[in-house]
Amino acid sequence: MKHNNSEKLSVLEKVGYSLGDLSANLVFQTLMTFLAFFYTDVYKIPTATATLIISSVGIFAAFVFNPIMGMIADRTNTRWGKFRPWILWTAVPFGLVTILTFSTPDFSEQGKVIYAFITYTLLLILYAANNLPYAALSGVITGDMNERNSISAYRFIAVMIAQFIVQVLMYPIVDMVGEGNRAVGFEKVMTVLAVVGTIFLMITFFTTKERIVPKPDQNSSIKQDLSDLFKNRPWVIMLILTTLVFVTLALKGGMYVYYFENFVSKPELALFLEKLGFDNFVDPATYGFSLFNAGGIIFMILGIMFSKRLADRYGKRDVFGIGLFLSTIFLILFYFYGPKSITLIFVTQILHGFFYGTTIPLLWAMIADVADFSEWKNNRRATAIIFSAMMVGLKLGLTTGGSLVTAILGHYGYDPDLAGQTDATLHGIQLSVSIYPAIPFLLGIVLLFFYEINKKAELQIESDLKARRIL
Repeated sequence: MKHNNSEKLSVLEKVGYSLGDLSANLVFQTLMTFLAFFYTDVYKIPTATATLIISSVGIFAAFVFNPIMGMIADRTNTRWGKFRPWILWTAVPFGLVTILTFSTPDFSEQGKVIYAFITYTLLLILYAANNLPYAALSGVITGDMNERNSISAYRFIAVMIAQFIVQVLMYPIVDMVGEGNRAVGFEKVMTVLAVVGTIFLMITFFTTKERIVPKPDQNSSIKQDLSDLFKNRPWVIMLILTTLVFVTLALKGGMYVYYFENFVSKPELALFLEKLGFDNFVDPATYGFSLFNAGGIIFMILGIMFSKRLADRYGKRDVFGIGLFLSTIFLILFYFYGPKSITLIFVTQILHGFFYGTTIPLLWAMIADVADFSEWKNNRRATAIIFSAMMVGLKLGLTTGGSLVTAILGHYGYDPDLAGQTDATLHGIQLSVSIYPAIPFLLGIVLLFFYEINKKAELQIESDLKARRIL
């Protein structure tokens, strides 16, 4: 089959593809932002037990099911392609299990633990079966590097929309529709998001097309695929980098709700909100948390808008590294702010969001480049197993960061039933939105010095592969 590498993608296809990420992120952002809080404060599972559930299930999903799913997807052959069918097949089950995961049946403590373990396991398995082929699809929609940068920008605007819905709107809506009962609120909100997400996945399936097809005579074994993988240094680096990035995102993202509920001064926050015109709130922490996330997300979107232009000119690697470094500086600043430093907290979040935003589309575009690098070097294409690096890293990062949230809270003596937390607990929460999440970002910056696909290499790989595919 001929590879149409130069075809420009329509806006409809780019939007249709991006809706798949919007759907997945309605779930992923909820897991990253609220799963620990949902387990400890809503479903009343002890912090140590919540840590065990999040860590054990996440490690299983990352290291067992994700690589298997990558191999299965690369060997799927249907009239719809390799990856699109998985988006269709998993859409409805994924939505149903999402609702179950955020439901709170009235079981005994042991029953709650078993229920949480089973539903979270099913959710991560279905997430992998849906999202790994979805991610791999971006590597076969087009072989044009600039079009890939463009589609990455579209999909991460969609990610930001999902993030805005979850991190800004969800918490107040949960309180409102649950009429103060957060268990009821979470179940109602997640039901709506699951239905909308399922519809979006269907749209993704019907509006996209796979154009890059492996040569008919390509017949590599699983052993050969794995051998190619671990000899591919850019892939190894991207696996570790992705893990580190999502450790930070899950740790700080999951801790922010505790930060506003416990660390930030509620009287000072109420005054700050009143100055901005918010005067009909019941709980300043709920609305402060939402506004804090809103500022970060809006400026992340601005950062995304600069990302493609910068990457086209300077290369993905260099733009990613500089953006990550600048965003880390503003992350560290949170350590120096007290409970009453409300304005500084909000301004720093905005600046952190802007610089981190420039990196957001590039992570996924870089892994597509790694798939090209593998084909360029080995003359074999195994897109899904390459993209499994992202899924393994994403799951491992989510698992590690989410587990750290509950583990740190347990270590510093957090008790959801106390009216006020101890100074030690408050210090632990403060560290968890500043110094602790900065460490993985800094390690990721160091790793990028060893990543060899710079701007020059991008152009060489793209040119050589286009020439090969014409033959």
